This record gives sequence, C-alpha cells and structure tokens, in this order.
Amino acid sequence: MLLGNVASSSSASHSTIFFSSFHRCPSIRARSGFLTALRARSASAENDYDSLENREQVPAPASSYAGVKLLETVDVAKSGKLRLDAWISSRIQGVSRARVQSSIRSGLVSVNGRVVDKVSHNVRAGDMVDCTISELQPLRAEPEDIPVDIVYEDEHVLVVNKPAHMVVHPAPGNASGTLVNAILHHCSLPTVGFSETELSEGEEVSDNESSSSIACETSTKGFNSSECGGSVRPGIVHRLDKGTSGLLVVAKNEHSHVHLSEQFKRHTIQRVYISLTSGVPSATSGRIEVPIGRDTNNRIRMAAIPGPINGVQARYAASRYKVIEVLAGGSSALVEWRLETGRTHQIRAHAKYVGIPLFGDEVYGGTKNMILSLLQAKLPPGRQSHLPELVSKLERPCLHAFSLGFIHPRTGKNVQFSCQPPEDFSQILCQLRKLGMTKQRSRCSRPC
Repeated sequence: MLLGNVASSSSASHSTIFFSSFHRCPSIRARSGFLTALRARSASAENDYDSLENREQVPAPASSYAGVKLLETVDVAKSGKLRLDAWISSRIQGVSRARVQSSIRSGLVSVNGRVVDKVSHNVRAGDMVDCTISELQPLRAEPEDIPVDIVYEDEHVLVVNKPAHMVVHPAPGNASGTLVNAILHHCSLPTVGFSETELSEGEEVSDNESSSSIACETSTKGFNSSECGGSVRPGIVHRLDKGTSGLLVVAKNEHSHVHLSEQFKRHTIQRVYISLTSGVPSATSGRIEVPIGRDTNNRIRMAAIPGPINGVQARYAASRYKVIEVLAGGSSALVEWRLETGRTHQIRAHAKYVGIPLFGDEVYGGTKNMILSLLQAKLPPGRQSHLPELVSKLERPCLHAFSLGFIHPRTGKNVQFSCQPPEDFSQILCQLRKLGMTKQRSRCSRPC
C-alpha cells in the first residue's frame, strides 16, 4: 500500500524504454575506459527557447560580463513585489542570477543613490537602479588529466557520461578527482556563481550525496565558506550523485549556463533514469508527489516528508515511475523514473518512501543484508548458492541517468541523448534475470 500523495497510473503518461541490448548479458571484461559516446538526435525547435531569447534586455558581452553597467529606472508596468537580483537579471541578457547576487553583495549596486547589499531587496516602480557586474572570482578547481566520456560537444555545451563513484564538482573532502577537474583539462569553462537553491539536482540536479550544501554543513577542512559557492563549480547546472552514472550537461559559457539553468528552473529538461529496486512497487506505474527535506535524524540524508509543505523543512517534489521488468521472483525490479522536479536525492528518497529502496543504496535502506534476505525469501533454495556473490558486487546505488533532453541554448533545437548503463549495472541486471524474471509485458524471450 503506497502512503502519502502517491497516484498510480496507467502507462499512457509516458512511454516504455526498451533495453534491447540487455537481452543478452555483456561478457565480463576489464574496462579500460568509459562507454562509447552516443550521438545526439536533433528535433524541431520549441517555443521555450524563444521565450528566453526574446526578452527585452540590456545586451552584454557573452564572455566575461565583468564591468557591464546598468543604470535604469524600474518600469511602472513591471512594478509590484520584485526582488532586486531578479529584476537586474531580467535586464542584462545572459548573466546568471548568482553573478548578479555577487555584485550586490560586493556593494556594486545602488537603489536611488543608496548602496544595497541585500539580494532580496524589493524594488518598486520609479526606483533608479545603478549596477556594475563584478569581476569573476578566481577559479579554484584545477585541471586534471582524467578521461572523460564525451557524448556530445560543441562550442556551447558539453554532454558527458559520468561514471559511478566520481563526484561532479569539488567540495570539502573531494577537492580533486572530480568531473569538473577532468573537464577543465579538456576545455575551459565559465566561472559561474550560484546558490544551492539555483543548482538543480538531477540527481538533479538533482541527486548528489556529496552536494556542497551537505558538505559545507559537515566539513570545512581545506575550504572556506566562499569556496562552497559557484566558483568551484564552473559550468555545472545540475548534478548527479557520486554513485550515480549517466548523462550530465555542462555549460561552456555563461550564456549557455543561464539558458540551461532557466530550463531546469522551469522543469522543462527531460530526464529519464533507470534503477534496480529492492522489491517491486504495488502499482506497476505511478506518480509520487511527496515533499523532500533534510532528514532530522541524519544530516547527510534527505527524506520524503508527507503533509503540507513547510518552506524550511521540505520542498515540493514529484517523480513518475514505471516498472519495466520484475526480476528474481519479485525480489527486485528494473524501474524507469521521470523527474518533474530536481531535489537532492529525489529518486532515492521517493524510492525509499514507497518501500523499494535502490539496490546497493546503503544510505536509504537498500543494504546488502536487506537485499540478501529479500532474495532468499523469494527464491527457492536451489537458486540461492550465488546470492552472496551477487550481493557482494553492490558498491553503489543502482541508478543510471539513461536519457537527457533539452533546448539547445544557441540553436533553439530540441536535442536528445541516451546512453546504456555501465557494466556493473548490466551484470547485476543479468544475474537477477538468470535468477528468474517475471515478464512485465511482451518482450524478446532470448536467454540472458
């Protein structure tokens, strides 16, 4: 029985992903690099881009923005309760909100001749705003020669297939060896500042066990508070957990960063994840609409918190899921997830809430002991000899960012990318199939 605001639904709301390449298990082999990158599929342009591009704004250079000035009176037609940072961002094309916030905090913005250093200051019709965009902060992330699986690249964006066990950006305890360090060795990236509330989680988003919002609360060794800001996350507009593999888009200039961030803010980014779950949900598809906030008993963990949203305690979160396959006698399932919002650990927290924690997710209940007990209870004794070996291979939550779609920030085209899960995920899926798969729908019946 699903608790809270969880609505089961038919499969009409979103299409099934067919993993034809998984009908035969991959051979066990040493991996010398990342998976081969896939090419993008372009589609027709969408109106979302036009609405972003055609705003009446003060033009600004697309590279640095440092020193760009704005001297303007707030229009009567646009009066009302307007935050200072939001209004300035709307008037200077391509500059990020947090870059504006940094300028305000640096004392470079005045309203009616008085310096204002509060980003949430409300401006009114007739107010004269004088703003100078601040210099970029020195980049604190150093380039490192680390292989990067590049799925797509042009002069504006970079789409990468992040491997499991790699942190996205530097943070306390992970000052090097991150995806940002690797990308900086490959190309230059803009130093874009932003607050944690602006950094969408894809896992992202957002899904990031080592997100700096958590890290800054638990450790400051080697970093100061300012280093938990945007200067250590150049080009990053969303995140994936350290243990999550899959697709992530990176902005290569500030113009692209603003456009992609706006799409994440509007929840128009198309993100599909696949996971292996402990158990099978009672409904084969559904929508989980339960707010997510910090777990009061464990500050490095999030929790689904049903009930009215308290802005301090939890934020609105919605996920759609669909069971693709039931595995190992009903002890596990291959589940597709589509995110409507991007909260920290969203999939992991929602999966735990409905009683199907992800395989290998020690933080959210998918522990090795629990999985072993579940498999033993569902499978006949003759099929249990290899269970300890299977469980021992679980070194991360079995979650993969399978596909990613967005409006290209320069061309306005709808681009789509996808990549198959890495070998560790595929091997566990193969072994679960061998233990006895119950077919969820008509599928190829070739043996694993």
